[in-house]
Amino acid sequence: MGNDSKRKKEFERNKNLEIFLEEVNNDLWNSEKELLKNEFPELPLLFIVGPHRSGTTLVLQWLANTNEFAYPTNLLSRFYKAPIVGAKIQRLLTDEKYNYRNEILDFDSKINYESENGKTKGAVAPNEFWYFWRRFLPFGDLDYLPSLELKKKVNIELLKKELYGIANVFEKPFALKALIMNYNIDFLDTIFENALFIYTKRDPLTNIESALEARIRQYGDVEKWYSFKIPEYNELIKMKDPILQTAGQIYYINKAVKKGLEKVKEDKKIIFQYEDFCDNPEKYYYEIRRKLMGKGHILSKDYKGPSSFRITRSNAKDQRIEDAYNYFLQKYGE
Repeated sequence: MGNDSKRKKEFERNKNLEIFLEEVNNDLWNSEKELLKNEFPELPLLFIVGPHRSGTTLVLQWLANTNEFAYPTNLLSRFYKAPIVGAKIQRLLTDEKYNYRNEILDFDSKINYESENGKTKGAVAPNEFWYFWRRFLPFGDLDYLPSLELKKKVNIELLKKELYGIANVFEKPFALKALIMNYNIDFLDTIFENALFIYTKRDPLTNIESALEARIRQYGDVEKWYSFKIPEYNELIKMKDPILQTAGQIYYINKAVKKGLEKVKEDKKIIFQYEDFCDNPEKYYYEIRRKLMGKGHILSKDYKGPSSFRITRSNAKDQRIEDAYNYFLQKYGE
């Protein structure tokens, strides 16, 4: 999500690791192809959409901690070209079901609610899974193509097989972040019948403030673009004011997600208002449970998660943020 040469040192990619992962994944591809010949039951998939810095990582961590869902881990993400094989390896190494005399207990299965610009620590901590998504998406300069074009260019059957195959290995619904698909919700909706879209929505002013801070953490420079290059990128990048840029970024993403969800059936979508979710996550667990029950999947009736989360910021204090957001509201409407 950005030019690596511009990143602060702690966010730079490990080139040696990337080369070795490419080699390992290529080695595993023949085994993956054999597994893909199987028919997998279509367990529910949960796609988390919405702007960056709106609580998407927190929601994925929360889902992971319920123990009711499978999810992309930092370990699984390393098998982005062979995720079904990777899922089997992960279960072999980390699942208590396959523990033999405590031979391998080095993987910490506890998931805390910490992250830095969406990045977590720990083998089984949630991962954003962007390498997996980019394996299928033929994006160019922008992280976007019209859905009709995606339908022609994406290997849809392989994408479906991989995601349903992962869920099948873990024997649980599979939840993952799909922010890279914020503008292509209709594409996902048409190819995944047994899906639930979770839209994380945050107060826009605090969302903008948080996104500005993410720029500084990632690049050490508030003027550097952070996150995916949305269709409006070329318009926004011409605006030299980073506050106006970021306000437009959050405004356009929310508008795209809202539009994308308009035609999605009610039983396939749920809105997580960040502030309300932090105040009462249990309510959202039972809403997910109700939606999945309608799809024939039963979650535990006992909620075991936190009663609340600390809201990291309650209001943006910079008047320039409100002015910048109002600029887009007045020009383009809600």
